[in-house]
Amino acid sequence: MNLINVLCIGDVIGTVGMKYLHRHLPAIRKLKKIDAVIVNGENSADTNGITPDSASYLLNCGVDLITTGNHSFQRKESYPIYESGNVPVIRPANYPDKAPGTGSDVIDLGRVRIRVINMMGTVGMTPVLDCPFVTSDALLEQYDEKIIIMDFHAEATAEKRALACYLDGRISALFGTHTHVQTADEQILPGGTGFITDVGMTGPVNSVIGVNIEAAIEKMKTKMPVRLNYAEGRCMMNAVVFVIDEKSGRTVEVERINISN
Repeated sequence: MNLINVLCIGDVIGTVGMKYLHRHLPAIRKLKKIDAVIVNGENSADTNGITPDSASYLLNCGVDLITTGNHSFQRKESYPIYESGNVPVIRPANYPDKAPGTGSDVIDLGRVRIRVINMMGTVGMTPVLDCPFVTSDALLEQYDEKIIIMDFHAEATAEKRALACYLDGRISALFGTHTHVQTADEQILPGGTGFITDVGMTGPVNSVIGVNIEAAIEKMKTKMPVRLNYAEGRCMMNAVVFVIDEKSGRTVEVERINISN
């Protein structure tokens, strides 16, 4: 059995998160014999969104492909990233067709191709996009890769679980992003699809999902507009490794990773 190890990393929070990733990713790649790295970068720019500079930094850290989410187009300077087609950054596939960029790309390792799909949930999310179930069906009819991995950027736990079950046996793995809190439910579904509800985040420990604590409390307490700057200090890195059989495309092992030092 030829196996491939894919590392999926939770939302990287600003400069502090990117620096932490840069410090730890090379060692993890070596230790876990990682073949490909997928990172959610929609919060990689300070004050959220993604920019050409933050995308470049992530790729230079050893990332192979960057996914995004509801902050995909938060920064207008991000539009050329998606439109160029030369940078491995994708946005949710269920955005309208006229949105910049694409919702899928391939990591080509030579001996095997990994199809990566970015999708966004519709429960409690802004903007509300096309149905992820219908969009997934349409996309999977187009692709012939054995290994297909989806980043499902969604708020509701139930929606993430439901889509994973719906796609079980049709994709290799689905990992959730967006809530920035790692869940302890990594598993392999009956049809061979690896799953975790949310992979978590890479960013400051002493924060409210990456944001300065005082600012987050003020916003929630006063209900008034507050500038939500990212926190600083000690960081953590949340991730998951899917071990996938190249021939069948099924996940055979899932390992959750949580580094904090």
